[in-house]
Amino acid sequence: MIMNRKYITAITLAAAAFSAGQVFAVDASAPKTREQVKAELTEAIRTGDIVADAEGGRKANEINPSLYPVKAVVQGKTREEVKAELAEAIRTGDIVAGVESGLKANEINPSLFPAKSLVQGKSRDEVKAELAEAIRTGDILAGGEGSNQKLNQLDPVRYGRKL
Repeated sequence: MIMNRKYITAITLAAAAFSAGQVFAVDASAPKTREQVKAELTEAIRTGDIVADAEGGRKANEINPSLYPVKAVVQGKTREEVKAELAEAIRTGDIVAGVESGLKANEINPSLFPAKSLVQGKSRDEVKAELAEAIRTGDILAGGEGSNQKLNQLDPVRYGRKL
C-alpha cells in the first residue's frame, strides 16, 4: 500500500513536471536556454516546488513536506533594527496617523516634521536636449486619443528605423 502511494506520487509529480515545463520556459523578461529551463525544472521537482494539485494549486512540498528538503529560513531584522526603523519613522512622520484616511503624519501636518530632501532632477538644458533628440529620432508618442505608438513606429522610413 505504501509502495503504491509513493509510485502514484512519483507519477503525479512527473506528469506535473512535464505539464509545468512549458510554464517555466515562458519568461518574457529574459529568454532562457533549453538547458536553463531543464535545470530549473529538475530543481523544482527535487524541492517539490511544483504544482501537484491542479484544483487547489498546492505544491508538492506543501502536500507532502516530509518527502522534500526543508527550505532555508531567511533571517529577518533584529529587534534593534526594527526599533531603529520605528524611531526614524516616528521622527520623520513617515507613519500612518489616520487609520481611516490612510494618511501619514507628515502628510496630515507637514510643519511638525523635517522636510524631505528633494532629489535633484535634470537641468532645463538637459531636458531640452533630450526632447530635441526624441523629436529627431521619432521617439515620442504620435498623439491622438488611445494611440500608444511612437512616431518612429508609424513612419519608420522617415525616422530611419528598420522594421
